[in-house]
Amino acid sequence: MLSRLKRLIGAPEPPPAQATPPSSTTPPPTKEEKPPEKKFEKEEQPKKEEEKKEEPKQDDTKEEEKKVEEKKQEPKKEEAKSVSFSLYLFAPFREGPPPTPPPAVYSRYTDDIVRTLVKRLRERRELLKEKATDPYATSPEVTPPVTPILRKDDYIRLKEEERIAKEEADKRKAEEAAKKAEEKKKKDEEKRLEAEKKAEEERLAEQARKKTKTLPDIICSCFDVLFHPIEEKFDSILGTTIDPFTDRRYISWLAFVAVAYNYNMWFCSARLAFPYHSETANPYWVLFDILSDLVTLVDIVLWQPRLQFVKAGDIIKDRAITKQHYWKSARFKIDIISIIPFDLFCLYFEFSSIYRLNRFIRIECFFEFSDRLESIMAKAYIWRVVRTTGYLLFMLHLNACAFYVASVHQGLASTKWVYDGQGTAYLRCYYFAVRSLINIGGLPEPVTTFEITFQMTNFFIGVFVFSSLIGQMRDVIGAATAAQTYFRASMDGCVDYMNTNAIPRYVQNRVRTWYNYTWTAQGMLDESELLDKMPLVMRTAIAVDVNLATFQKIALFQGCDQQMLVDMLLRLKSIIYLPGDFVVKKGDIGKEMYIIKSGAVQVVGGPDNSIVFVTLKAGCVFGEISLLQSAKDGGNRRTANVKAHGFANLFVLEKKDLFDILVHYPESQKVLARKGRKLVKAKGPVGAKTNEEKPKGLILFGPRPPTPKLFRTIGNLAKGKLKEKLAQKKEQEN
Repeated sequence: MLSRLKRLIGAPEPPPAQATPPSSTTPPPTKEEKPPEKKFEKEEQPKKEEEKKEEPKQDDTKEEEKKVEEKKQEPKKEEAKSVSFSLYLFAPFREGPPPTPPPAVYSRYTDDIVRTLVKRLRERRELLKEKATDPYATSPEVTPPVTPILRKDDYIRLKEEERIAKEEADKRKAEEAAKKAEEKKKKDEEKRLEAEKKAEEERLAEQARKKTKTLPDIICSCFDVLFHPIEEKFDSILGTTIDPFTDRRYISWLAFVAVAYNYNMWFCSARLAFPYHSETANPYWVLFDILSDLVTLVDIVLWQPRLQFVKAGDIIKDRAITKQHYWKSARFKIDIISIIPFDLFCLYFEFSSIYRLNRFIRIECFFEFSDRLESIMAKAYIWRVVRTTGYLLFMLHLNACAFYVASVHQGLASTKWVYDGQGTAYLRCYYFAVRSLINIGGLPEPVTTFEITFQMTNFFIGVFVFSSLIGQMRDVIGAATAAQTYFRASMDGCVDYMNTNAIPRYVQNRVRTWYNYTWTAQGMLDESELLDKMPLVMRTAIAVDVNLATFQKIALFQGCDQQMLVDMLLRLKSIIYLPGDFVVKKGDIGKEMYIIKSGAVQVVGGPDNSIVFVTLKAGCVFGEISLLQSAKDGGNRRTANVKAHGFANLFVLEKKDLFDILVHYPESQKVLARKGRKLVKAKGPVGAKTNEEKPKGLILFGPRPPTPKLFRTIGNLAKGKLKEKLAQKKEQEN
């Protein structure tokens, strides 16, 4: 309707870009300012409501005044709306310039953001206004609480209450501590009573044990009383105590003990099976039995109580303690049982070796002898082979005895399988045992069930026993030749490598020579592999025994710390040189010092190194000065050729290892530096110094360059003119 009226009247239309959406009418300029006021008023209402929620303690009078003001403003707003509508309706009929168009909105999102920002700024402005007018208003930040100001009486009353509360708390703590102390005292008393009760029980148990041990104690006391004079006499020969691991006298004595034990094991079993007891042979058997028992008795009385032992890491060397230790051990009980003379029953019964079977239980002495012998032998595998062979022979011995007993049980010569009674019984039965247990074959067929069972048992025993013994023998031989096998494998691998890469035959022969000599000289390819497995103390002891005396003779190291020399010994490396090998060459960088362990080296020179200046033998040192010289100006260059004269085994100390050691010995470092300078000055060649001092200044600029041709020509002309003038002057004078 309004649009048609505008067209009829011819009113100007607003530009299309500034037109508002059809849902809202284009507000006139007067109306343009009103909607924001309404909006602002609408926004103020929730704001005020929030302020009311935040400040619930405000007076109700303010709320009533705000309501009255809102009612007064409502008619004014209605009047403003009607006036703005009338102005908009009759704006085309008014005279004067047209009103300004409303602002154009290009982005709703930006407009909303800006309006929100304006809203927050206004809210913040109102909040700041309230803070300025109300000093008790709270801020959004967390602030510390304000300490209240109390009156004097209130403050005194508060402090008194705090003091009373503190006294009550201290009193409660004291009561609790007293209760805990009382409880602890009760517990300690209970523990003390329990300990006393336990000690009393242990004392009673000890008394009971002593009562039960009356017989052993009496036996030990009898031994001590009877053999005390003999022990005192042997103290001057054997000493109060003996080291069982290193004392060769004890190991030699164990050999007699092992022989006595083997006599009982071999001959008692043979006498028990074969008919070796007769009126002519029995006195000899009695004599040998007495000798073996005497060896056992001497071992129990004189040797075993003297053996040192380790207790809590300490070596016990007190004679009384070692004796008590042996008497309380299980070995003493076994020894006493093994020495009981059951042979006396032969006086009332038939003479037999069955009464000596208790000697068999003392087998620990044989294994002790075996272990001690291995520890002192240079080639222990020899004893291991002998011992394993002895086990094999003893098993055959027992089988021979069993076969003779079986033959007697079946009847001698009753069948083809049993022993026929001809020849030496022991040799025939031993021969049967060898063929039977080793499964050689060619034996007569067993006939009876007993014979078949015996032969099958023999076969089974032979399979298991001999397989284990053969396996043990293989391990012994393998361990004995392990180093040789490693050497051969290393040498074969090196030879294969040289053949694969077509190394010249001369070089291959030298490599083989080095391998063979190294193995022959030291029994291994690398000594460090063996020494690295030892503790540091043992490695130090070996190094000191081998090389410390040589190190102390070196002039460079005299006066240095002895511990530094020991540390240097641990850094030495062993190298073997073949005949004709150059250890050092003239002009090489000196980084090592050499000590001759064995062999000799020669200092050579001349055009073809045919002149021998000096020959150094075992114990000599060379190259020590190069350890302290620096590489500046070539100061650590070798000044001579040194080659091996024959096979030479040298110890090498590198400069890096020496410097690592000197870090921990600053005083020795100063001594070495001072001595090094003196040795360099003393050994330096005088002629070389004079030759080096002649060219001084001009040598710094190098050789003079040739004169250019132009300058030479000018110079020659000048010389010619000068000669002519001199000639004219001479003529004028004449």
